[in-house]
Amino acid sequence: MSYQLRREEVLDGDRLKAMLEESPARAAQAILIAAREGVLDAQALLGQILLDGRGIERDQPLALRWFEIAAQRGHLMARNMIGRCHEHGWGCTANAMSAAEHYRLAAEAGLDWAMYNYANLLATGRGVVEDQAQALNLYWHAAELGHAKSMNLLGRYLEEGHDCPADPHAARDWYRRSAEGGDFRGQFSYAAVLADEGKVDEALGWLRKALDGGNLNFLRVASKALLMSTDPRIHGLATEYQQRARELTPG
Repeated sequence: MSYQLRREEVLDGDRLKAMLEESPARAAQAILIAAREGVLDAQALLGQILLDGRGIERDQPLALRWFEIAAQRGHLMARNMIGRCHEHGWGCTANAMSAAEHYRLAAEAGLDWAMYNYANLLATGRGVVEDQAQALNLYWHAAELGHAKSMNLLGRYLEEGHDCPADPHAARDWYRRSAEGGDFRGQFSYAAVLADEGKVDEALGWLRKALDGGNLNFLRVASKALLMSTDPRIHGLATEYQQRARELTPG
């Protein structure tokens, strides 16, 4: 299938996303045109592809500028991404306080990703005064909106009784929903619960899903946890986690 850059297609946000999946370089041209035409979603999307270097040369300062343009026009994910840039120093000097403010604004406007990111800062006291109760409240709201990563962290609070009454049954349910929602940490958490229940075969299935989707830091930490298992099948997966971590290690 080939794409023609007709103006009516260039200015359609869904069309741009479909193009990005099939032909990143060609999509980047269309996204740039649409962003310059003032299409709000395209402006935020241009910031993302500039940040990722997808179909276009990576340029973090320019990515941040496009996020700012879209955020000024009310795009909540762009506001959240400004927070990400400030948190991690992408295109600017890292500033956790500034990141927290952008996350807060987008979270208060109802964006689940911003709730999650702001909660992470509150839970660790980065850029804000540590506030576990507020972090829990944000994770809970984001989880109820369907945010899989927040579901996993909510499960952890409920499992440990951290700033809330311990509720292992509710924790199990949130872990399950997180796992089914595609979060690799939720898949690992749910697998741990299943293993404790003696459902090792089912646990192994979720552990393999977590292996397929996990990032480098997760795989390194998870492999150590797997080595502590007394079940030889689970213990044996540690080797696969370590191998995948080596594959993802830069250089």
